[in-house]
Amino acid sequence: MEEENEEVKTFKQLGICEELVEACDNLSWKNPTKIQVEAIPIALEGKDLIGLAQTGSGKTGAFALPILQALIQASEKSVQAFFACILSPTRELAIQIAEQFEALGSGVGVKCAVLVGGIDMVQQSIALGKRPHIVVGTPGRLVDHLSNTKGFSLRTLKYLVLDEADRLLNEDFEKTLDEILKVIPRERRTYLFSATMTKKVRKLQRACLRNPVKIEAASKYSTVDTLKQQFCFIPAKYKDCYLVYLLTEKSGCTTMVFTRTCDATNFLAVVLRNLGLRAIPINGHMTQTKRLGALNKFKAGECNILICTDVASRGLDIPSVEMVINYDIPTNSKDYIHRVGRTARAGRSGVAVSLVNQYEVEWFIQIEKLIGKKLPKYPAEEEEVLLFLERVTEAKRISQLQIKENGDGKKRRRGGDEDEEVAKYLGNKGNKSKKFNKRR
Repeated sequence: MEEENEEVKTFKQLGICEELVEACDNLSWKNPTKIQVEAIPIALEGKDLIGLAQTGSGKTGAFALPILQALIQASEKSVQAFFACILSPTRELAIQIAEQFEALGSGVGVKCAVLVGGIDMVQQSIALGKRPHIVVGTPGRLVDHLSNTKGFSLRTLKYLVLDEADRLLNEDFEKTLDEILKVIPRERRTYLFSATMTKKVRKLQRACLRNPVKIEAASKYSTVDTLKQQFCFIPAKYKDCYLVYLLTEKSGCTTMVFTRTCDATNFLAVVLRNLGLRAIPINGHMTQTKRLGALNKFKAGECNILICTDVASRGLDIPSVEMVINYDIPTNSKDYIHRVGRTARAGRSGVAVSLVNQYEVEWFIQIEKLIGKKLPKYPAEEEEVLLFLERVTEAKRISQLQIKENGDGKKRRRGGDEDEEVAKYLGNKGNKSKKFNKRR
């Protein structure tokens, strides 16, 4: 089997139809990735799938291409509304998946509807009224529409995909997922995809997959070979100094900095701005429009440092990310895999540096156990790092004053909840869906 896979060089050889091969070319997908090589032929045979692959390895294409091919073939006989439903744990990932479906299906007029929180339900209901082929959404908002949007159901559904399946199967989504599974046809194809596999994935496998084929295009908790992973063991009181040192050392690098709390993203963004660095925050407390605006600015290169919580660790594909910094070590070691997977995507190289203080050692040891290797130290001399101490301390003092002043001012004016110094750097573009030709 492996020898056969090594010989496959093109999407055409995997059995993908001409229209979709052309779409792959237009997206500069020249050769299928390992997970695509292994998953696509099995999916085209009509089997259920559990796909385990490193983040950044092309999982979306592995399920989107077979679904679109089945849609093209089915549409030759009749109109196929609500053909497939893709569930994602985060809003940004759902929007990104829909964009990929639309891009791949642009030549045949594929229509998508995105159902996520933070966006007007009436607009989404109008989109559903146009009877799209593909529905992509977060579980909670999908249940809202199934309960409240007149005329909307998934009775005709042929494909269900759980992307980032391990996250969708935790207790946060358990109830809503059960509600969805009750109202969709049992006669369907089901795909589970994730970068990390858990017992819960196996539990769902028994519940709603039929003789699935399990594909592991990666070891259970691995990171890609092109990712250089290091750590700095630091005193907690100098953590901000080390962060500024790293960002200055890698000046101009497109970097994602992960923190544990929403407040930390806002504060660090203001501090870094006061030091002349182009930073922007993204977190779950921001409105959806502002979250998308921040992502758009980061993708466009207007800001080269994105300060984020784990809301940005799942599935987001921003090819230009060169470095990931773990400002706070994740308490759940599996989140480390997803965070560092934001760089070194699709064969590119990347760097991940974790700042480990005296209180986070145990969590870091768990990460090393999970990935099965000891990470080397990042070469940072404390004397050089502490040259930034005075400037960083002053920037933090000024930032705290700015946030307090702006917070008080906003309460007087309109009771706002977001730091103005941060908010003015956020875009208001939101998501502009591409328009495609109507189906021939």
